[in-house]
Amino acid sequence: MAKRFIPLTEVSEILDISSAQAYALVRSGELPAIKIGGRGQWRVETTVLEDYIQRMYSQTRDFVRANGDD
Repeated sequence: MAKRFIPLTEVSEILDISSAQAYALVRSGELPAIKIGGRGQWRVETTVLEDYIQRMYSQTRDFVRANGDD
């Protein structure tokens, strides 16, 4: 069974960004997440991460169309 939620460390690995960048995406609200447990560990739902990735593809396409491929 696939995991429903993943920690920010896995998010950063999947997106190939630093942990600080993953945390910044969550804190800004750009990547929705929840805090779980007594220590307040951030978790991102895998479907939400996929939605975020697709949204970034769409925004990138729009940017390239508007600004060229520089």
